[in-house]
Amino acid sequence: MPPFLTANLRWLAAGFLLLFCSCFGQTFVVALSGGAIRREFGLSDGTFGALYAGVTLAAALALAGLGGLIDRWPAPRVVSLAAGLLAAGAALLALAPNLPVLAAALFLLRLAGQGLMLQTAYTLLGRWFSAERGRAVSLAATGLNAGQACLPLALVAAAAALGWRGAWLGVAGLLVVALPLARHLVRRERVPAAAERAGPSEGATRAQALADPYLYGLLAAMLPPSFISNTIFFHQAHLAESRGWSPEVLAAAFPPYAVATFLCLLAAGRLVDRFSALALLPVYLVPFGLACLVLGGVSAPWSAFAFMLLYGVTDGISLTLFGALWPEVYGTRHLGAIRGAIVAIMVLGTALGPFLSGLLIDAGVPFSGIVVGLGLYCLVVSATFCLVRRRLAAHLRGRRFAAA
Repeated sequence: MPPFLTANLRWLAAGFLLLFCSCFGQTFVVALSGGAIRREFGLSDGTFGALYAGVTLAAALALAGLGGLIDRWPAPRVVSLAAGLLAAGAALLALAPNLPVLAAALFLLRLAGQGLMLQTAYTLLGRWFSAERGRAVSLAATGLNAGQACLPLALVAAAAALGWRGAWLGVAGLLVVALPLARHLVRRERVPAAAERAGPSEGATRAQALADPYLYGLLAAMLPPSFISNTIFFHQAHLAESRGWSPEVLAAAFPPYAVATFLCLLAAGRLVDRFSALALLPVYLVPFGLACLVLGGVSAPWSAFAFMLLYGVTDGISLTLFGALWPEVYGTRHLGAIRGAIVAIMVLGTALGPFLSGLLIDAGVPFSGIVVGLGLYCLVVSATFCLVRRRLAAHLRGRRFAAA
């Protein structure tokens, strides 16, 4: 076993477990039950998209207030809160008798999984590691990779055997079992040694970060993977039905995607530690842009596999960037509060994808055309960052934040 992994196994395992469990509140898992939920509750694509967007927006607003807890509370307490809310959301979804309860369940899943548990894991990793932060984040983020590889097929199989409600009851039970292990792993803090620390010790406050206009340029580059994947995965049932694909086609494309993501995760960790997270921003979206053009332009089932492979390249890099970029730019002193605000902003953005695309589908716009447009968006953002990268890097190097 490599020395870095041996010396830091406890903290890397904690990040792995938290990020794996966060998958249960993310769109690529929740949307697997989307078709069954729409049929049982009599919802159209647009109506379900509006409901999902609404609860996601509400979760983002709640997360903006809860994100700073990891800066003030002990890590085990925050992990207990996140896992408890996520398990409650899964159980409530399984038992939901009507739309208000369904909305409450989706709100808890989005708040705890996509929000609190994800940002807690990345905040802890950013705080625990410094000079080798890229490698640490890339190794821990294989928890997301593992979830993306096995959970879609596992949930489809569980729903086939137990029904979609039974599958979500199983998710709730799994989260309850995982909680004690997660609490144990995060109970002990890792403090980077003085020789390991890189960069200035001061850190921005949340107000300083939000007042920095360049933050929103960085968000424009970091948003597409989650925004676009949320849109596509949320409407995956519609995409399969419109092309005559079986429900298993996209689910079967997740394992090769996971392989590509895993390999790019490991490579990205090394590249971030060598060149910086900022240096990867102009290029990492290009494969995803091409992936969307293929999926939108080709109706044969192989396009799903090509899409997922290319998406895996971008996603592997983005998972590392999301953990390494923000502490690199804004420090770690108030990282939980800053990351909570950043995640809230990103969730607000991603909420619009399923909602707007659902309205367009209801209005008769082909989903394939929507996907092509999203691919072009990726390529435009990438080209823009190629032009402004040096100016942005010079600005960020010149920023110094007073300790607060």
